[in-house]
Amino acid sequence: MNQGRAPSHLPRYALGVARGGLNVPFVSLIIAFMRSVIVGTAGHIDHGKTALVRALTGVDADRLPEEKRRGITIDLGFAELELGDVRLGFVDVPGHERFVKNMLAGAHGIDLVALVIAADEGVMPQTREHFDICRLLGIKHGLVVITKTDTVDEELLELVRAEAEELISGSFLEGAPFVAVSARTGAKVEELKETLRAIALNVPARSSETVARLPVDRAFTMRGFGAVVTGTLVAGNISEGDEMELLPARLHVRVRGLQVHGQTVKRAEAGQRTAVNLGGVDAAAIERGMTLAPAGRLHPTQIIDAQVEVLEGAPRALRSRARVRVHAGAAEILARVRVLEDGGEIAPGAQGFVQLRLESPIVAVPGERFILRSYSPSRTIAGGRVLDAFALKHRGREASLARARLAALMEADRAAQLALFAETVGVAGLRRSELAARTGWRDEVLQEAVNEALKRGAVVEAEGVYVGRAAFDSLMRAAQDEVAKHHLREPLARGLLRETLRERHFAHTPPEIFRACLAHLEQGGALVIDKDVVRAATHAPTLSPEDAALKEQLEKVYKDAALAAPTFEEALEKAGTARVPREHGRKVLQLLIDEGALVRVSGDLFFHRGALDLLLKQLREYASAHEPQRLIDVATFKDLAGVSRKYAIPLLEYLDRERITRRAGDKRVIL
Repeated sequence: MNQGRAPSHLPRYALGVARGGLNVPFVSLIIAFMRSVIVGTAGHIDHGKTALVRALTGVDADRLPEEKRRGITIDLGFAELELGDVRLGFVDVPGHERFVKNMLAGAHGIDLVALVIAADEGVMPQTREHFDICRLLGIKHGLVVITKTDTVDEELLELVRAEAEELISGSFLEGAPFVAVSARTGAKVEELKETLRAIALNVPARSSETVARLPVDRAFTMRGFGAVVTGTLVAGNISEGDEMELLPARLHVRVRGLQVHGQTVKRAEAGQRTAVNLGGVDAAAIERGMTLAPAGRLHPTQIIDAQVEVLEGAPRALRSRARVRVHAGAAEILARVRVLEDGGEIAPGAQGFVQLRLESPIVAVPGERFILRSYSPSRTIAGGRVLDAFALKHRGREASLARARLAALMEADRAAQLALFAETVGVAGLRRSELAARTGWRDEVLQEAVNEALKRGAVVEAEGVYVGRAAFDSLMRAAQDEVAKHHLREPLARGLLRETLRERHFAHTPPEIFRACLAHLEQGGALVIDKDVVRAATHAPTLSPEDAALKEQLEKVYKDAALAAPTFEEALEKAGTARVPREHGRKVLQLLIDEGALVRVSGDLFFHRGALDLLLKQLREYASAHEPQRLIDVATFKDLAGVSRKYAIPLLEYLDRERITRRAGDKRVIL
């Protein structure tokens, strides 16, 4: 499975046996200790990029029949070169303006660029566009290679060098090595190899903070093995047997085998050109631009907040509502721009904040670079980096707030970024899986950021849901205020029903956050949670003289009635307060229940606690006299309690619920 050759050469991909007879663990060990760096070519059409790669590696990166027939590079080509302890993976890109989108599919994964300029033509339009793309993608290392030196004299060669120096002045390539070579004669090719090796040794290792991501730039079927995808592993690592996902399609796949630069390995690391044999998917379902990532870890998105830089040579300012082509990873997606700067535009040569509203989903993580090209005619106009991959839509009046937040994100450390993401979603909070998708961080990195954010008090954890401190505090204040208002409206009520409080202020909040808010308020002594009722810790029912008298009379009625309890309406009438509104009487009755003086046995049937206690005493005496069976039937119970069946059945069912008795056929066992 050699990425530098056409699919017809791929049968050397034999799982479990590496090329040259080496066993897999040994090959994996060699590759693990070698420095892997991806080199991308860049430059105008017919400036000798493919010939240069062939002179360096012996591989013809033009793998398509049409490329060979027309003599131009159309799609990405790949080759590799070992230079001692450094392994260079070459991504050869097309130079024709019609194939810039193919160039972009390979440019995102490169570590250093070889800017190729033909000595017989000098700097040309695609030289400038490719160079701009590399700069906008944040590439920091590279060199300038002047090709076709055998076709010009020394004077013209110096003119081309001067033109190239003017192009790269003030950029990441200023001061970079210049090597003038001839791919035809081989002149200075060895010097170029040594220069590439020296630069590659200074390229820093890729960040290990994020999970594995492999933007797919090729997909095909290999007989006997099935679907194969290739790409530059831009982050993390992939191992044989891993369960992964092709996004944004959410196709669940399993890694059946891996090759790095044509060698079968057990594990591929970030920065390596990697071919992955996938199980569970047909190659026809895979498209360039998909991203291979750990299963369930990353989520597709269609709204992104970003910082962009508009090219100085852009034909016009980048304006809100502009339709653009977004090139991220190996994908090309159409989008509308929402400029967040004053005036709704970013002038050529300037930087600013934008929101990209994509017409189809992609996978993105903070810090990832992208390129913007105009919709028609297609031309590179800007580039930028993702700040928030799951942004909320910004309205016009919110632009200044959005700018302030994005500026803070740019300067924030991981814990502060996490807090800002939680703050953005407000009272909805973010679950652990959502934080993992928004950041792309590995588990250890994410946990470290969570711990630090919690330590700073910037976020609150509610049973695995993380909410910003400001949002959490506002929810607690709202809960306290609602309970206080309820006490003012209903001074006789025990408190506010939990469910009523949840519906009024926590309807759009996860239940974990609701429970955490109540727990914090209770621990702080502000509220008391009594089963399904919430009340202020300082609340006590306030009775007027009339209500106090009503309460006393109602209790007397139920106490005198013993086990022949009246209905509530009968109790009101016997208390001499029949004219009291029923609802108000209910509130006074509830006070007696809250105090434990009355007990609800069923529906509208209440008994005085003293009468029930006496009944329990009689039951236990009866049980002691009828050992060991301790059985009682309904008729006997009626006689014992001195009540009719109207009261006997509800009382027995109450005793069953309280586990004082247990039904056994048509009798009860007294426990």
